[in-house]
Amino acid sequence: MYILTRIIVVLVLALIALGIYVRLAPSYAEDWHDLPNGLEPGEGAGSAVRVVSNEGDTLERLDAIIRDTPRTTVLAGSVDEGMITYITRSALWGFPDYTTVARQGGQIVLYGRLRFGKSDMGVNAKRLDGWLARL
Repeated sequence: MYILTRIIVVLVLALIALGIYVRLAPSYAEDWHDLPNGLEPGEGAGSAVRVVSNEGDTLERLDAIIRDTPRTTVLAGSVDEGMITYITRSALWGFPDYTTVARQGGQIVLYGRLRFGKSDMGVNAKRLDGWLARL
């Protein structure tokens, strides 16, 4: 019984440490404020890409919608710059997802991706689709 109690205590402490790390790990703009070449609309295991037409104030309207999303902050960029990267954290654990939205020619590209793990279970795609539905 004593060994089982110790194992449970160690597991609980490990979960607490993971939760603290996930919430406090620094996010550097130079690592995330980027839009890789060759992005195609679709979904990967931990990412999603959407492309919409840039009709005048599309980026401005998207920026307002995204900033209104709970647990979402701006990491870098601005509407004037033409590219903005946001961090949206999950409610329970605070896992960060990064979304970069940028003007490219006559289009707006939205690129959402996770930081930790290998699969986001479609969360980034759902988030992007929700923002675009509000647009």
